[in-house]
Order: sequence, then C-alpha cells, then structure tokens
Amino acid sequence: MLENLGYTFGFVIVILARQQLFTENTVTAVLPIMHKPTPGNIGLLLRLWGIVLAGNLIGTAIAAWAFDVMPVFDEPTREAFLKISLKVMQNPPLEMFANAIISGWLVATMVWMFPAAGSAKIVVIILMTWLIALADTTHIVVGSVEIFYLVFNGTLPWQEFIWPFALPTLAGNICGGTFIFALLSHAQIRNDMSHEKKARAAEEAKKR
Repeated sequence: MLENLGYTFGFVIVILARQQLFTENTVTAVLPIMHKPTPGNIGLLLRLWGIVLAGNLIGTAIAAWAFDVMPVFDEPTREAFLKISLKVMQNPPLEMFANAIISGWLVATMVWMFPAAGSAKIVVIILMTWLIALADTTHIVVGSVEIFYLVFNGTLPWQEFIWPFALPTLAGNICGGTFIFALLSHAQIRNDMSHEKKARAAEEAKKR
C-alpha cells in the first residue's frame, strides 16, 4: 500500500504547477457543452482535448525514451520498469476499458473537490491518485509512459500501444470522467439553477 504513494508524486507536480492533464479536462470543459451543446462548442471541446492529449503523450514519450537510453538507472531498476510495464499489458482490452472508467471518474471527482478543498488541495490529490494506484486501474497519460518504455526498448511493436492499450484506456477515461461524472454534476447544477430561477421569480412576484 505504501509503495502506491509514489504514484501520486507526478500528479501532485503536474496539477499544482497548473500544467494540463488530459483527464482534468473531462469535467470542467464538458459542463458548458452540456448546458449549451452547439456544434461550435463541441468543436472547441474536441480541439482542447486533442491539444492537451497530444501534449501529454509527447511528454510521456520523451520521458520513456529518456528512461530507456540515458544511463541514469542501474540494471535492477530497469528490470523493475520492465516488470511494471509488462503488468499493464497483461490486461485484455475490455478490462483496460473498465479500469480506465474508474480512474477517469476518480480524477474527475478530484477536480470537482478542488474548490471546496482550499489549502487541503494537496491532500485531495494524494488521496484520490493513491486510490487509482491502489485499485490498479489504467490511465491514458500515466500508462503511456509504461507502454512507450516497452516500445522504445523493443519489447512491444508500436501498434500495440494503440491497441490493446491506448484506445480502450482513452475511451474508458472519457466515459468515467465525462459521461458518468459530468452528467451527474450537470444534473446537480441544473437543479441549483432551477431553484435560483424559482427564487427570483418569487421575488419579482412579491415586488409586483
């Protein structure tokens, strides 16, 4: 359980440094679309997702390449990298998809909790991302480091990054963060907006 805490460090650095993580954008960027689902807004959302995801994957590919070619780690550490990465590929595509739904939902929940967390934001990040590691779920950004590492050292061909890893994991992260959490959050927001409209209508009726 304690070793899973190491998984949280990257999330803490990326989120507190205000860098963009793909799964962070499955809630805040989607809620306005649900309120006003116009083709223009949907196009802007897809553009945002594409840019952020591409940037994330380029960064993870560079990191994986550096881990493979630079003489920074000793042989036991490299063997540990290989073992961890191969474990991810043991999951069939359907299982990767299901696990990615959980991790997408957890990251979306984390983002939703930030406004109320205040100074405890770092605790929220550590707790939620620790749960992702503890549940052994798949994540498109974190997992891509592991799979790119296998690709660069010749263990896997490039096409196996796309399938069975990237496509099922990406779909699961989007489903977990968008179609489940964002729908629930949007329903809550619409309910609050409905109450506000009723209150305003009641106040206007009293003034008349």
